Amino acid sequence: MIKVLFFARYAEELGQRELEWPAQGELRVAELLGALKQKGERWQSVLENPNLIVSVNQEVVSGDVLLTSGDEVALFPPVTGG
Repeated sequence: MIKVLFFARYAEELGQRELEWPAQGELRVAELLGALKQKGERWQSVLENPNLIVSVNQEVVSGDVLLTSGDEVALFPPVTGG
């Protein structure tokens, strides 16, 4: 299984902080995001943000990273501050 974590407003908008996703065969970050978008309009709205930050095992990654069972994927909105 792959643990998917949602932070800040993403957790609020999706109504959950985490979920477990089956790790079957080869699965890349972009494919995981595509599958999650199929869960509905709210999911599409959150995950289509071009500034979405994705980390795998606490390292920021791109969509072509291959996931394996036991990985932790975290999704963050863009961070601002000043």
